[in-house]
Amino acid sequence: MDFLVIDDDKTFRDATCYLIDDLNHYAEGVATGQLGLNRLKEDKFDGVLLDVNLGAENGLDILVEIQKLNPELPVVMFTALGSVKIAVEAMRRGAVDFLEKPFQKEQFLTVLARLQRLRQMGQRIQKLEQEVTETKTQSVEPIFDFTSRAMEEVMDVLLRAAKTPASILILGESGTGKSVAARAVHQQSHLADQPFVTVSCPSLSKELLESDLFGHVKGSFTGAVKDHWGKVKAAEGGTLFLDEIGDLPMEIQPKLLRLLQEREYERLGENVTRQSKLRIIAATNRDLKKRVAEGAFREDLYFRLNVITVEMPPLRLRPADLKRFASHYATHFALQCGRQVEGFTEEAIACLHNHSWPGNLRELRNAVERAVIMAGDPRIKPCDLPSEVRQHAPSTAPVGHAKPGDLVSLEQLENQHIRQILSNTPSLVEAAQMLGIDQATLYRKRKKMGISHGSSDANG
Repeated sequence: MDFLVIDDDKTFRDATCYLIDDLNHYAEGVATGQLGLNRLKEDKFDGVLLDVNLGAENGLDILVEIQKLNPELPVVMFTALGSVKIAVEAMRRGAVDFLEKPFQKEQFLTVLARLQRLRQMGQRIQKLEQEVTETKTQSVEPIFDFTSRAMEEVMDVLLRAAKTPASILILGESGTGKSVAARAVHQQSHLADQPFVTVSCPSLSKELLESDLFGHVKGSFTGAVKDHWGKVKAAEGGTLFLDEIGDLPMEIQPKLLRLLQEREYERLGENVTRQSKLRIIAATNRDLKKRVAEGAFREDLYFRLNVITVEMPPLRLRPADLKRFASHYATHFALQCGRQVEGFTEEAIACLHNHSWPGNLRELRNAVERAVIMAGDPRIKPCDLPSEVRQHAPSTAPVGHAKPGDLVSLEQLENQHIRQILSNTPSLVEAAQMLGIDQATLYRKRKKMGISHGSSDANG
């Protein structure tokens, strides 16, 4: 925790700060109430220790001003002239506790324990408010509503690792649900009641990203008009999620490595070393081994992150999940838009299965949202889907939907379906995945039918 000590007695002020530092917390002292109010406007503290007698100033009046600035900030009053009357008045004005000078270490530890409980309670309330807000604004991504073996294996590793303090690296294409998986790990871990803080690595310049991550002091760079605590501080005791870490600037990587190895960091423009206790989960759609070979990513940082690594499979390799995901999104957006949508036609489902989904879950979500808005009938048709999805509509009737009166054998239907899948997938591996058979079986059927599969011949 970080404390501001406001006391005009330098000897006592320094001794109090030393005691707090010795207990592995941070303390900063000022001599007057006005200086204290200025620091509280500039920076964030977890608690204030305030003397009642500040020379010409009245500590009780300063307490009122602190309450106006931040009603949630706990303030502990102390004085050399303790009395029941002063203590009662301090509590009435908003103080959470009272200490009589000089106090013993054990007395301060009792007060500190109470402040820590108050802080944890505040964090839980903030977390619950955030969860309520997120629930109102967006649906939970359905990455856990799956049938594919690949996703089962990924989530089994993640959920087992969640119970440990190990760093986790989540790889995968854009839109595969890496950030949702990271949050799931946090929620299933021993840190679930602590903060979950996200840093988007490619979103800011080097200076702003370093400030966003570690914080800065006033004047450390152009525009730094006041002190700032970074995301590392905000995530204290919880999880720091570094999204797209493959784009982290080279200049910041040594500082992140130090945070991972030594659990230490410094704010930008400051020489004060601070301790941090948090868990790091990183994600990227980059090939980190290639980035290391190119000299764009530190090898030691890569190995430090690469304790537990999983790769989120792309949607095109999860055909068994596709229809269920599409239905999940359709139900969500129908409720959100007040539309009566009962599902998809067989032709629309065929379009979904034939599209390669380069944007993965993000693209599917957007496509289904558009379809729900455009749908004129209870069931979504190909014409309701985005053009890049409906262009993959099969030219022939879907399997099992021959025209009335047609006499078609089971083998003909199977051949027709295999041809359709082969014509809309880039490799035998993906075609076999979509058909639910192994590559050897598909190769034999393809040879028997006398057809080739373009690029799949090279890839398969």
